Parts: sequence; C-alpha cells; structure tokens
Amino acid sequence: MLYRENGQFKTSYRADQQIFPILQDRAFIALLLAFAFLAVPALASDYLFRAILIPFVIMALAALGVNILVGYCGQISLGSGAFMAVGAYGAYNFFVRIPGLPLIPALILGGLCATAFGILFGLPSLRVKGLYLAVATLAAQFFADWMFLRIKWFTLDTPSGSVSVSNLQVFGLPIESASSKYLFCLAILVVVALLAKNLVRGAIGREWMAIRDMDVAAAVIGIRPMYAKLSAFAVSSFIVGLAGALWAFVYLGAWEPAAFSVDQSFRLLFMVIIGGLGSIMGGFFGAAFIVVLPIALNQFLPLAASLVGLEISTAGIAHAELMIFGGLIVWFLIVEPHGLAKLWSTGKQKLRLWPFPH
Repeated sequence: MLYRENGQFKTSYRADQQIFPILQDRAFIALLLAFAFLAVPALASDYLFRAILIPFVIMALAALGVNILVGYCGQISLGSGAFMAVGAYGAYNFFVRIPGLPLIPALILGGLCATAFGILFGLPSLRVKGLYLAVATLAAQFFADWMFLRIKWFTLDTPSGSVSVSNLQVFGLPIESASSKYLFCLAILVVVALLAKNLVRGAIGREWMAIRDMDVAAAVIGIRPMYAKLSAFAVSSFIVGLAGALWAFVYLGAWEPAAFSVDQSFRLLFMVIIGGLGSIMGGFFGAAFIVVLPIALNQFLPLAASLVGLEISTAGIAHAELMIFGGLIVWFLIVEPHGLAKLWSTGKQKLRLWPFPH
C-alpha cells in the first residue's frame, strides 16, 4: 500500500513531464544517490572500490551509450570496444601533448574523437542494417586494434603500444585514492545518465525509436533516416568513448590495445541484452550483472563444491563461470527478452496494484 500515487495531482506540464512522476520514486532516487555519494565512500573497502564499484560505474556508462545505439535506434553494433579505445587514446594524446590540459577537457576531447570515429563507421548504416551492419561495425574493432598497435604516433612511439598516465587532478584535487576515483566516475555517470534520459524523451529520442521500429514508415512521416542514424552513432560513440577514457585513465592507469579487444564489445552488448534494450535503467542492471556475477561465482563455486565433498580447480571455476554466464544469457533471451529492466518495471506495476487482484 506504500507505492501509490493517490492524491499526487499534476497541475502543470512541467509536473506531468518529469522523469519520476511518483513521489516515492523521487524519494528512492534521492536516497540512493545520497547513499552512493556519502555512505559508500565511508563504508566500502579499497578492494570493493577497485574490484566492483569503479568497474561497475564505468561499465554502466559504456552500456548506457551502447543502449542508445542498439536499444533506442535499433542499430546493431559490435564495435563498442573500438569506440572505447579511440576515446582512451584520444584523451591520452590530448592530455600528454598539450601541457597543463585539465583532466575533464581531455576526457571530453577523447569522447569527441570517438564521436568522429563512430560517425565514420556509422555511414554504412545508411545502406545496410541487421547482420550486415554488425559486420561493418565489427570492422571498426579490427581497424582500431591495428591502428593503435601499428601506428606509433598514437602511443608516442611506444613499441608495445602500452601507455600510462599518472598524477590525475580535478580542480586541483588529486584523483589517486580508490574513493576519489569512484566519486569522480560516479559524478560523470549521474550527469551523463540524466542528459541521456532527457535526450531519449525528446524529439530526437522519438526519431531514434521510430527508426528502430520501422525505418521506412519513419521516412514517410518526415523523419530523416540519415540524420537519426548518424546522430545515434555520434551520441553513443561519445558516451562510450568517454567511458573508455575513464576505463583507461581511472581504472587501469596503464593500458595497451588488448584492453579494448573484441571481447569488450561483446561484453557491452551482453550488458545491454541482459539489462534491457531501450532502457536507461537497463544499462545499470546489465553492468551490475556482468561485473558482480563473475566475482560472486568465484566465491560461491568453491564453497558449493566443498559442501558435496568435491574440490574445484581455478581453471574449472573459470570454465564454470563461462558456462553459467552463457546459460543465463540464453535464459534471458528466451524467458525475458526485454531484460532485467522489464522485470523491475513489472515488479513496480504489481506493487501499485497490491494487494488488489486487478
């Protein structure tokens, strides 16, 4: 009976169009943000920050970008790892080659480099779609791997392609401790998620969804497919490139092109599928699933094996993780193709009706 909107009247268009129209949702989000920004830095350990929280925040940002392209615009992309790599190496070159450049402008410039790269490899979407577009974007992944490994200019003539950054600062404050890295990434995630939510609710978001549902009908009613598709590639690539720069600068510190391999692209696509296509919330659910599940299985499987008198090796744990992970992806595709976000939405709807049967 607590999740009701009875008596919550809307007397203006502004109130009717707010992101969280129900008071309970606004209170929940406010408490969640307060917990994330205030309680978590005070309670979490260094291991929790570095192993779970920081990767989760950055991957949620990347999944949000992929979801804009795949979930909202319906353009299948397997080149997300390449966009992350372009964002990382672009931000690195600006950060190193321009003395005194602050960290945030370097990250934004890296995201703009990924935007240009995404638009370039988004041009095939004007002619092909479906599996053919997936193969075209996969070519971006292989091209990026070759470019950053063979063209030494991008890595300041480093033979192996491995680069590193240090002494990160934002407004004079050092970004060295695990908690400061977490807060910095979380602040960027909150800002980008808010902007993305408002973007998909606006006119451009409706154009993306019209192209996703039926591009021919969208063109008939006056939507320009070229503008809609390339704008989706641009916005998605910028967010993914920004996430790639954060992944390299904040999480890794030192990296090489293999850090943004095709495995990263598939991992991001799985996040979107499991979390929920066409849902901002789905990126958070998918990132939590992908980041937390391997760690949870790594702790749970040896304990479960010991209860039945068995001993499982490290290699066996790794193989079991892959099998369970693949099985869960297939299960989601069959049972709930709209992902965890749909389950969350269904649960909220049932709470609004409980305990009445209708």
